[in-house]
Amino acid sequence: MSAASATRGTAAPLAGIDLASALGVVLIWGLNFVAMKVSLHDFTPFQLGAARYLLAAFPLVFFIRRPQLPMRWLVYYGLAQGVGQFGLLFTALQAGMTAALASVVMQTQVFFTALLGMALLHERIAGPLRAGLALAALGLGCFAINYVAGSGGATTALGLALNLGAAAMWASSNIIARKAQQAHPHFDALQFVVWSSLVPIVPFILMSFLFDPPATRWQWMHAGAGSWAGAAYLAWLATVLAYAMWTGLFKRHPANRVAPFSLGVPIVGLAAGMGLLGEQISTWQWAGIGFVVAALLAVMFGGRWAARRG
Repeated sequence: MSAASATRGTAAPLAGIDLASALGVVLIWGLNFVAMKVSLHDFTPFQLGAARYLLAAFPLVFFIRRPQLPMRWLVYYGLAQGVGQFGLLFTALQAGMTAALASVVMQTQVFFTALLGMALLHERIAGPLRAGLALAALGLGCFAINYVAGSGGATTALGLALNLGAAAMWASSNIIARKAQQAHPHFDALQFVVWSSLVPIVPFILMSFLFDPPATRWQWMHAGAGSWAGAAYLAWLATVLAYAMWTGLFKRHPANRVAPFSLGVPIVGLAAGMGLLGEQISTWQWAGIGFVVAALLAVMFGGRWAARRG
């Protein structure tokens, strides 16, 4: 790309195919939580994890080359993002978490990433991020009060705790990817996600045999078409396609043009959970959602607003 075209890309908002790609990613990731809920009708959380990564890895590993970096990075990332993040998220959805609320709580990964980045990478927490952390803490307080007040509804405190654990593991995988990028800056992101999808398969299968009730260990063989379609959605659309489109946008446009679109994910997730699954949100949960969204807005746009005021 020439310097002139780079300048134009920096100044201009997304349009055409790139705008469609960004909106497509938001829609795919927002509906992601509904697909999880549907698949968990027939799969246990560990079985769904194995199915997701089997479908994400095969047959693509036969056509996509292994990324040019040591295998340990694939293992670290696969365990954190696959077994950690999605193992906990699937369990949270089964233990008592709505798809609508889960789509919002998962966005707290932004703040877990910041805290881990400060502790492990010695990154600085700027003013907008500090404000976002404070707002996010208020949001989590509202979610906690919701259970103290006895108005949990379709959700449970255990589901919320597992959901937060999933967000923390997502943050851990972000740090691993960042460290891998620092050590090997030229590896291909799509190769990385496809080949790291091999890692969680065996752990999920082993955990299913160790921890699932005996009566459920083979129920995935009798899963309906809807549950398998949900697993395929998670693997091919939410993992491979959306990740490839999102990475491509960051390669063609500045991060501040692309990143704000991620704010649409919890909005789609909320609408899908309430509209497609009939989920209900309590008053305290709405308050918590408001604080979390405000926290994300502070992180995304706080620096820009402060610069304009200055």
